[in-house]
Amino acid sequence: MVKDSFSKALCAWFETNGRNLPWRETQDPYHIWLSEIMLQQTQVATVMSYYPRFLKRFPNIKTLAQAPEDRVLKLWEGLGYYARCRNMHRSAQIIVEKHEGKFPQTLDEVVALPGIGRSTAGAILTFSFGHKHPLLDGNVKRVLCRLYNVDEAPQKSAVEKALWAFSE
Repeated sequence: MVKDSFSKALCAWFETNGRNLPWRETQDPYHIWLSEIMLQQTQVATVMSYYPRFLKRFPNIKTLAQAPEDRVLKLWEGLGYYARCRNMHRSAQIIVEKHEGKFPQTLDEVVALPGIGRSTAGAILTFSFGHKHPLLDGNVKRVLCRLYNVDEAPQKSAVEKALWAFSE
């Protein structure tokens, strides 16, 4: 009951206050994956300039997989956290090799890819394929901590475990 009313209130708030972002205008799993990876530890305003350039140069998983790593890293330059880029490049190669270039559609297959955790996998599967998986990014953690009166840091293992349980 509380979950349903909270969900409705949150969705209504988003309809009024949500930002128009290019990755919200697509269901392409590659585009959503790219945005999720770029947005890790990076402000939206910064990602807004990198995202279209990256897609112009590497418009799909296959072009990313086939590109030399140094070329991919060069385009990523300035975003930092280069392991994200290396993992994405390696994951693209795995998707081409093991999934015929099609983004996998199960949680287990997606989290098996380098650099993709449960929350990122949940976002990709939810926004691309309409699956129902929780996503637990920093903003969601803060909201859940306030909603459930959690006073401890959301990064603590026990708190994160409880937040996953709340979100499911």
